[in-house]
Amino acid sequence: MHQWYVRAADSVDEVGGWIEEWLKAWAEERAPQWAVVDADDDRLLGRVALREIHLDGAMAEVAYWTTARARGQGVAARATTTLARWALDDIGFHRLELLHAVRNEASCRVAAKAGFRLEGTKRSSVLHRDGRHDMHLHARVQGD
Repeated sequence: MHQWYVRAADSVDEVGGWIEEWLKAWAEERAPQWAVVDADDDRLLGRVALREIHLDGAMAEVAYWTTARARGQGVAARATTTLARWALDDIGFHRLELLHAVRNEASCRVAAKAGFRLEGTKRSSVLHRDGRHDMHLHARVQGD
């Protein structure tokens, strides 16, 4: 996570703060987050979220991460596909966007597997711990 996620997850207290923020955002209906867990043992595999929700335009941004043990197993693609189908088909969003660092090739594969088409590059768009990153912009719209 340290390489591609803006936040560090350096301590239990830091991550506990994230969870508090997520619970508050959930209660305020502004940024829902879901844990992705193993069906057999409930161990955390990752998280998916809707961010930057614009109800007036029926748009949102999809975000995700996975734990180290879940990587390479299709967890992120399955969770992102499930969230996208729900948001587009059941909730009625028209457009979902997904951003990832251009150098994060694994996230580019996740986006493609989840049906998000590459639309372009946002140059020097996000500040990570190691500096600014160009970001790929992918999107999925109703009917894709």
